[in-house]
Amino acid sequence: MGKMKIRKGDRVMVISGNEKGKEGTVLRVEPEKNRVVVQGLNVRKRHRKPSQTDPEGGIVAFEAPIDASNVMLIDPTSGEPTRVRTQKNADGTKDRVSVKSGKVIPKA
Repeated sequence: MGKMKIRKGDRVMVISGNEKGKEGTVLRVEPEKNRVVVQGLNVRKRHRKPSQTDPEGGIVAFEAPIDASNVMLIDPTSGEPTRVRTQKNADGTKDRVSVKSGKVIPKA
């Protein structure tokens, strides 16, 4: 897998699948699987048997990972979804740049 362009804390929009058009904040990034977990999106339910750690059991809702190719970063400066490219600075550091606006995306 290549390096992921989406980071924890980014606002993203889902561009395909059953959550298409919805926005949320990235809670977790799984680069080895090329997946992201977005707050409030792709919610699944699991039936949990009562155990010592969880004596109640019951139905637990949680956010399942979405493939990173199905989400697009929302540019914080313009508020629009955009593709991302990296730009190397003179001092050797790298910045993420919005393809749509050409502006640097500030670190969260």
